Amino acid sequence: MSLGIVSATQGPYSPGQFLLDAGQGARVAGSLYARPVPGEITLAPSGLGSGVLHGWHSARTRAESAPGQLEPGLLAQSVPGGGAYAGIAGAPARDGFLLAASRDGRISAVSLGSAASLPVRVGELLGTHRLVVADLSDGTPGTAQLSRLLAARRAGELLIALQRVPTGGDGELLWAAAAGLSGGGGQRELTSPSTREQGLIAASDLAPTILVHLGLPIPAAMFGRPISLGRPLDAGALAELMRRLRVIAARRLPALALLLGAWALLALAALALRGSARGAIRLGALSVLFAPLACLLPAALEPSAPVEYATIVLVCLALAALSDRLLGWPGAMCAPALATLAALTADALAGTQLLMRSLLGPDPAGGARFYGIGNELKSALAVMVLAGVAGALAVRRGHSRSSPLGPAACFLAAGSVLAIIEGSARVGAGVGGVLLVSFAFALAAALVAPGALTRRRALTVLLSPLAGLALLVAVDLLSAHGEGHFTGTVLDAHSAAQLREVIVRRYTVAWQSLRAPAMAVAIGACLLFALVCVLAPGRVLAPPHDGRPWRAVLLGGLAAGAVGALVEDSGPLLLVSAVLALACVVGYLRSGPPAPGGRAAAPHPGRRRIGRRAASARASNTELHDLLV
Repeated sequence: MSLGIVSATQGPYSPGQFLLDAGQGARVAGSLYARPVPGEITLAPSGLGSGVLHGWHSARTRAESAPGQLEPGLLAQSVPGGGAYAGIAGAPARDGFLLAASRDGRISAVSLGSAASLPVRVGELLGTHRLVVADLSDGTPGTAQLSRLLAARRAGELLIALQRVPTGGDGELLWAAAAGLSGGGGQRELTSPSTREQGLIAASDLAPTILVHLGLPIPAAMFGRPISLGRPLDAGALAELMRRLRVIAARRLPALALLLGAWALLALAALALRGSARGAIRLGALSVLFAPLACLLPAALEPSAPVEYATIVLVCLALAALSDRLLGWPGAMCAPALATLAALTADALAGTQLLMRSLLGPDPAGGARFYGIGNELKSALAVMVLAGVAGALAVRRGHSRSSPLGPAACFLAAGSVLAIIEGSARVGAGVGGVLLVSFAFALAAALVAPGALTRRRALTVLLSPLAGLALLVAVDLLSAHGEGHFTGTVLDAHSAAQLREVIVRRYTVAWQSLRAPAMAVAIGACLLFALVCVLAPGRVLAPPHDGRPWRAVLLGGLAAGAVGALVEDSGPLLLVSAVLALACVVGYLRSGPPAPGGRAAAPHPGRRRIGRRAASARASNTELHDLLV
């Protein structure tokens, strides 16, 4: 059999919810339902060999309360003759029968008997029904039953085995195996267009897979995609992937907290030993921007939590120190953006799945996203690239004098590259990423172009997301043959109602995230920071670091966070990510250029006049002027 990992659902789940999602071929976050978990549903066999589900009406009503076209029982309803169910009489209550129920909560045929007779009864049901669902025994007896079913499987039959969802959940990942899928010989890893990852499928992919195998059409209400066979199976590597994905969510915040804590300790130590923390602030700010890149190393090594935290902190600091030494101030701002984008692109094109395993990846265990650049990085990457462009402009002497439109062209070119990376189906696969990048970089270009911000420029900035979408369509057609994230979710929507449901679902999830006290406090701080940046950008950047390019970084970065919060289902998280990255950029700039020898120059208390003269000389230095203007 071919093997894969199936993501059960979005967010916290229950055994019943996983099977309802699998049967309807669609899923939404549990927080979008009127009740987070479905009520108890029980099977009552009838005297005619069929069955009826008690509590089914409540499940249907609950599904109707959620945004989206959710139709429990759609799989069995789509199979002529309905579904059949084989279970074990007297065994602990199982709920596999949910997959065999039609939309009215009825099962066409029910067979209950001993565990030993289960494979025989499944064969009998296959003689009269095209869809048969069976609850196997636990442990060794269940393995023996599966072996007998495999041995009895006829040519052309599809057999799918799913790990039972543990009560209470155990990470939101389960094992799945399949025999009878077309497209390759031997044992292979399962994959699907929903996940675009080798060895990983979604619960909503099961129903479309069954219908396609039976030669039946996929209903418009099913958003899952048919499962296919991927690369040759490496069971050991797949087990390692399962273990890795299950620890990502728990390690994210501690890793970030330790990195910020290391920055603070570094600054305090420098202040105590040298009397100035400017160099430590500059180094720490740069190290945080290297976090997306540094997280890829432990993703490959899969170490224990303490080792992973230490690796991330040390790698971030080492990369920051190396960049600061080799590229200087402010050219080192280019390094995090260039290195991170190069690494993410190479990882996606090579299929090494490091970003998926990274603490800053999409986190497939959560079920919200499986591939591409996660929402946590989209706005932060925009800020990093904006700062990288400003840093590159600063080290090009006389650039703004010899070519007045040069800075604007550089921002637009960098934005186009980032939009392609974040929007490409093979790399970023983010519609929202294209929108926020387009707007942010168009705004930055308008701010650095000569002259005032005219009405025509403002209109161009407002329309820039449309140009970004047009670019995304072209990239989808060229790189994914029209199967990209945008064309698959927006352009291929079967109706305006479906498109509306997608939009409503996104905003509902984003709004509900504000209920968490920590997120509400973070958003309040971000809005205060944004207000100060808009009203007094010069005070935030502080002279002489407040030239046009850096103001463009500040306001363009805020725009990236704001637009991301409006167009992505993670909503406020994108604003928080953008502001955190901007805070690092501001901290880096305000720490000032390092003096010769690597230490920040500070006038001696007893030599204020000499200090002022030295500062004046430095401010009038032509090279520094070129760097800042």
